[in-house]
Amino acid sequence: MEYVSTRGGAGAIGFEGALFSGYAPDGGLFMPQRIPSLDRDTLSRWSCLSYRELVKELCSLFITTEMIPQHILNDLIDRAFSRFRHKDIVHLSRLKDGLNVLELWHGVTYAFKDLSLSCTGQFLQYFLEKKQKHVNILVGTSGDTGSSAIESVRGQKNMDIFVLLPKGFCTQIQELQMTTIIEDNVHVFAAHGNSDEIDEPIKELFADVDFARKYNLMSLNSVNWSRIMVQIAHHFYAYFQCAPSLDTTPLPVVEIVVPTGGGGNITAGCIAQKMGLPIRLVAVVNSNDIIHRTVQHGDFSLSESVKATLASAMDIQEPYNMERILWLLSGSDSHLTKTLMEQFSTSKSIKLPQDLHRKLSETLNSCSASDEDIVRAMQRCWEENCYLLCPHSAVAAHYHYSQPDGVHLHQKFPCFCFLFSTPRCCLAPASPAKFQDALLQAGLVPQLPPEITALTAMETRFTLLEQGQDWAQVLRERIEAAAQQW
Repeated sequence: MEYVSTRGGAGAIGFEGALFSGYAPDGGLFMPQRIPSLDRDTLSRWSCLSYRELVKELCSLFITTEMIPQHILNDLIDRAFSRFRHKDIVHLSRLKDGLNVLELWHGVTYAFKDLSLSCTGQFLQYFLEKKQKHVNILVGTSGDTGSSAIESVRGQKNMDIFVLLPKGFCTQIQELQMTTIIEDNVHVFAAHGNSDEIDEPIKELFADVDFARKYNLMSLNSVNWSRIMVQIAHHFYAYFQCAPSLDTTPLPVVEIVVPTGGGGNITAGCIAQKMGLPIRLVAVVNSNDIIHRTVQHGDFSLSESVKATLASAMDIQEPYNMERILWLLSGSDSHLTKTLMEQFSTSKSIKLPQDLHRKLSETLNSCSASDEDIVRAMQRCWEENCYLLCPHSAVAAHYHYSQPDGVHLHQKFPCFCFLFSTPRCCLAPASPAKFQDALLQAGLVPQLPPEITALTAMETRFTLLEQGQDWAQVLRERIEAAAQQW
């Protein structure tokens, strides 16, 4: 299994090379040269597996045994999931009116990113120890990625991590989960800018090929293929939990509703679909609706500004993983992908070619939710189930609640029930405990675990980045200084 750039300007590399890369040297993103295709027998066998075992099976398709022997790969994944609070790692809550919520947030930081980053941290450590190598990790975060990335590598002597967070755009808990980690290898920067603005200095440093090579720069944002790879398991697990039976021909379809910001989770879903999983995908967004507009109208263009919403981790205008989806749906056409993304980089606006837009709209449905929609979904879910949703999960629940009610329609029109009988699973990316303000705005009472409550009394450490400063230069100097200590 080799990996190629979506823009076609970089040679094929193995999993280790893709793992230690951020963007490809030509500015693209790494993708598998070939997407494995699964037959019905494999799907049937996998349907009985736990989430942990599914991750092992999926990773073994994308990581050769020459790269990581199977028994070691299994041990690394077991170690990655050792700190999760739920025995099943992820948990499906079956609620009223057909609302199925797949809780992906039982890791250390109460966010779904713990799933992929805990595994990625173990893969990194395996190769670094083997080769006695040191890396510098650059991460821009809109809320949850930073803390998950920090937890995956904190205290490791052969990794330094540099995290940029948008000051005031994260919740207090999200910020504290980053700024209270006092470790020699953890460097947190609170920037007075939005999520897209903090990505710019990171892109600048990766674009400086000599600097990136000299200091072994890499990314743990979802530009990193390893994160996408692990997230494919969400979709398989959701399907197997919600499909009524695998004994029918054709196999039943399950609709998976994916809260979407940078697009990593929805990209993983597209790959799962390409592998043969019979799922229908829905990308749900907040008022920052570039993906929704792209799916519905082929309009991949920036709005005037990023809108601050209750679902703050999705307040993103430039979903960089759309490049992977466009490459996948164009039949791995790197020339077309390069042309489109370079045009977008220049003009911040492109209209998808008609054929590509058609393929995208056949692959994905989409929906956007306002803050009012989010609040109503949170309130309804609590009233009907005494179940709290985080605002990002509520974006998915909003889509569910806005669909025709198959149960009531069946009572009136039994012969048409089949039109509305597709099971649906909403992915829940974060615990409601991380979003107290949103819960209070919905008139709900937060339920805080002791680990979250303790954060407010802990010491913090971070560097403030002001508007007008050269953020890239500040990062360069900190990376150079950290390298002298290694």
